[in-house]
Amino acid sequence: MLDLIKFVIETFAEDPDGVKYEVIEDGNVVNVTAFLKSSDMGKVIGKGGKLAKALRTLVRAGSQKENKRYNLEIKELG
Repeated sequence: MLDLIKFVIETFAEDPDGVKYEVIEDGNVVNVTAFLKSSDMGKVIGKGGKLAKALRTLVRAGSQKENKRYNLEIKELG
């Protein structure tokens, strides 16, 4: 599931190498935080947050197969 998150975020980010991830696993809950440069925030979140919402929906649907719950948070670096 983490590969899907990375693929989508890095596809939309101008500087995919500048994206940092923090993954905290607590039992069946996996918290993923993506840290982006300020110039990439709008591109990855999308207009009105539509892209971020769609990504969270994909992650939620795919995580049911793994019997885990993924929470995705997108933050600005710095």
